[in-house]
Amino acid sequence: MLTVLANGTTFRVLYVEDDPQMAADFSQAFGETASITVVTSLEQALFFLEAEPAVDLVVYNDRLNSTSFLNAIRANPRSGKLSTILLTGDSPIDLTVEPFRGRVIDVYHYGYSEAAFQTRLSYLVRKKQYAETGGNAHKPVPVRMPIGKRIFDIVLSFFLLLMISPLLLVVAILVKLDSKGPIFYGSKRVGMGYKVFNMYKFRTMRTDADQMLASMASKNMYNVAKVEEATDQLCDTCQLAGTGCQQPLFLDDKQVCEKVHFRAEKAKAMFSKFKEDPRVTRLGKVLRNTSIDELPQFYNILRGDMSFVGNRPLPPYEAEKLTAAGYARRFAAPAGLTGLWQVTKRGGAAVSDQERIQLDVLYAKKYSFKTDLMIVIRTLKAVWQKENV
Repeated sequence: MLTVLANGTTFRVLYVEDDPQMAADFSQAFGETASITVVTSLEQALFFLEAEPAVDLVVYNDRLNSTSFLNAIRANPRSGKLSTILLTGDSPIDLTVEPFRGRVIDVYHYGYSEAAFQTRLSYLVRKKQYAETGGNAHKPVPVRMPIGKRIFDIVLSFFLLLMISPLLLVVAILVKLDSKGPIFYGSKRVGMGYKVFNMYKFRTMRTDADQMLASMASKNMYNVAKVEEATDQLCDTCQLAGTGCQQPLFLDDKQVCEKVHFRAEKAKAMFSKFKEDPRVTRLGKVLRNTSIDELPQFYNILRGDMSFVGNRPLPPYEAEKLTAAGYARRFAAPAGLTGLWQVTKRGGAAVSDQERIQLDVLYAKKYSFKTDLMIVIRTLKAVWQKENV
């Protein structure tokens, strides 16, 4: 019986294994993710592929003569680009040489982690869904700002821009005199519904600030203190076993330990913020402490890119790290000049990126006129704080 996914996709796996217990365990572990057919020999596998060519993945036990199997399907034009995952007890296999090259996409050693294999299988299923739907595996749900909130933003932003226009002119002259470069800085930001727009500020940084960012990772307030480890090293489990890497991952034709790689990726900070930022100009420090640098964002609010209250719009390099289901919810709320996170943890050096995400998601779930009013009042109280943020 075929396992049919929610969008009608079927993903068929041929499992070649002569051990009944291993076959039963595999079917039980992954039967809800894919439709699994079990055969017990090389000959049965080739016969099945001849009769049923619409197989998406072959999981093959290496001790059942995988070399002959791979050579046979390579010689069969009906096999197309059939992908194979090998289960083996041998030392690491070089997937860049024949007969593995171009056919075997991954290798798992006996005793592999079911969670790791489930992640790999789920990725292959999603990849097929993506191909079948032309890149729209999930139909996006449009998000719109409430009309009352939008009318309030238009009226208030227009009135404030009119009132503070003399101050804007004075600050513009001072920025020009303080340092070389443009008066305004337009930064690409990701807002509500992943909309990308230019967010405007008075320039408070040096003109080479973006180039300096990569060299300042160690000063990021959101970084978790950690000991650097090379991804080509073995994880603790493999070192204790003394058998070489049991969960190899191949990136750009290079084998790395899957556990070490994902641990290093997870440790990377999702947000960037620096205390005593060396990129900031002399005038920029004053403008930031008084939040005057953000006044040009009233223009973004008038245009509809942002609202007075919402989740802060993120640079693309930060937004791309928040695409998981639990994180993406923050983008269901309008981008804002101020928000729940700013008034709750404004300037706090101990805040973590997880706390920030949680506050953003909380606002996206529960924002209302009452919530926005409370945030505005608390923001006005915090605007003149002395701490250098």
